[in-house]
Amino acid sequence: MRLTTKGRFAVTAMIDLGLRQSAGPVTLASISQRQKISLSYLEQLFGKLRRHALVESTRGPGGGYTLARKAAEITVADIISSVDEPIDATHCGGKENCLGDGERCMTHDLWTSLNVRMVEFLESVTLQKLVDDQVVKGLPMEGKPTLKRAISSMPPSRKPIRINAPNSVFALGNAFSKV
Repeated sequence: MRLTTKGRFAVTAMIDLGLRQSAGPVTLASISQRQKISLSYLEQLFGKLRRHALVESTRGPGGGYTLARKAAEITVADIISSVDEPIDATHCGGKENCLGDGERCMTHDLWTSLNVRMVEFLESVTLQKLVDDQVVKGLPMEGKPTLKRAISSMPPSRKPIRINAPNSVFALGNAFSKV
């Protein structure tokens, strides 16, 4: 079995979402920036995750993605299978025709047993466990977004300095003519 970037990126993005959704919907652009994953690739993955009811989307300003279920109810196996990642170590894809003409190879049962163990393991690991592991490692979780001051960056107690100077060449000429 070879886990491709599709499965790895889907799990990584879901952990990122699980860590940050408490502050509201998380944009794919922010996940893309933090995790260094192409935005268009994330859009494809999240389309599949949404169709499998693992995430929900919110449109408009302040929109983004949230988990459709609790993180404790989502397993790594759910995530990987939702993005069409095969979990199969057999050469024949489980069709039992490893050698062609319907013949099985001598190791078919070994690889089939490995498939069963891999699926059992991936079903035993929840998204919540992966999120908790990141928190324990000290990954900072983002809280509520802070509002930025839109009008002025000066503290409210300071008043702007007023300068009584002419604002045009004509006003300057008038100022000198009165002297």
